[in-house]
Amino acid sequence: MELFLQTLINGLLQSGIYALVASGLALAVGVVGIVNFAHGEYLMIGAFLAWAGSAYFGIDPLLALPLVALAVFGVGALTYRVSIRHVLLAPELNQMLLTFGLGILLQNLALMIMGGNTRTVSTPYQASSLSLGELSVGGPKAIAFGLAVLILGALYGVLYRTTLGRQMRAVAQNRRGAQLIGIDVDRVYLLAFGVSCALAAVAGVLVSVLLFASPTVGLVFALKAFAIIVMAGLGNLTGVLWASVILGLSEALVQTYVPGGGGWSDAVFFLMIFGTLVWRSYQGAFFRRAT
Repeated sequence: MELFLQTLINGLLQSGIYALVASGLALAVGVVGIVNFAHGEYLMIGAFLAWAGSAYFGIDPLLALPLVALAVFGVGALTYRVSIRHVLLAPELNQMLLTFGLGILLQNLALMIMGGNTRTVSTPYQASSLSLGELSVGGPKAIAFGLAVLILGALYGVLYRTTLGRQMRAVAQNRRGAQLIGIDVDRVYLLAFGVSCALAAVAGVLVSVLLFASPTVGLVFALKAFAIIVMAGLGNLTGVLWASVILGLSEALVQTYVPGGGGWSDAVFFLMIFGTLVWRSYQGAFFRRAT
């Protein structure tokens, strides 16, 4: 029973990182209307900035988190101005090719500048842990989960309690209608894409503390973020939270109870995507027959 509870705790803590990455991707899809295949590379940038701040300036990655988020928000806003805005009305294939190429460009720039080796961050709380009776929780994991909950809570507060959030939801529902009532849609797109990249960077800071920074570190998290938004429904931010928890718990249970769990967790990951796509296709066919 203790092993089962420990596994559930580990999966729940892991889901915080997944939710951060997937919420940023869902924001880009839901508000801006573009599937950003370079999303993982903004996580990678955040991880390297956190490592650089620690290695060269002695700044704790968690203390540098607001600066990293602000810096990558600027990078995302610049990306939108220079490239993304010019393909929003283009066919989806053009949008996908642009963001896919952008991801390759950023990844190879990181390889040229930083090399292919992984970089680790050393912090005083790296090996700390919290005891919950017979259970234990890694200090960095608990901190990362707590920060993820706070940031996601702030995001939902902005989306549902502020004028900017209402504008974003209006643009997501009907771009033309939002323009007709005076909303600056281009400004909303820029802010939404910048926040999307900043959320990925924040996740990258946490990943640098929990794992490492490398040019390819964002790829796995981006793939899982795509799986989460497929399970949740494209642009469904509330569903992202539940889908992240489901993925985190599923991975933890498979890794603990299935022999060779690391490989099987990848299989479960792809089966969840396939099952969700089949289910959504079945739902669509059912509703078409019903109407």
